Amino acid sequence: MKLKIPPLVVTFIFGLFMYLLATYLPVGYFDFFGRYYLMYVLLFLAFLIGVVSLVQFFSSKTSIDPRTPSKVSKLVTGGLYQYSRNPMYLALLLLLLSWGLYLGNAFNTLLAAGFVYYMNTFQIMPEEEALASMFGKEYQKYCVMVRRWF
Repeated sequence: MKLKIPPLVVTFIFGLFMYLLATYLPVGYFDFFGRYYLMYVLLFLAFLIGVVSLVQFFSSKTSIDPRTPSKVSKLVTGGLYQYSRNPMYLALLLLLLSWGLYLGNAFNTLLAAGFVYYMNTFQIMPEEEALASMFGKEYQKYCVMVRRWF
């Protein structure tokens, strides 16, 4: 499998780029009423979605390491996974969006979009190939019924 960089490391790298952009780009600053409230809501949702999706994997006794899909013993399709095929990555995206609100630079939304592109291309698609080969028609049906992010 082509996966090399753990998703948490990718999130940290994008978060660092967001910080550098907000610090060194002289334009793009924004503020609005409720910005910090929205930031906290996104942060709470990121935490909630992340914890619930991890609990679902642990209770199913399957691997959470996306770099080794061969260790996956069960396809998790219930709970949050009936609404999103990748709630853990959705939680990471919400974390980055919350970070972007804290930093207050509008151009950070471009980096958040870059995170989605990177995850789709280098993380999710190789995972989906591996899961399709492991679970066959069951996984294909799941992909038709449930969206990738939300």
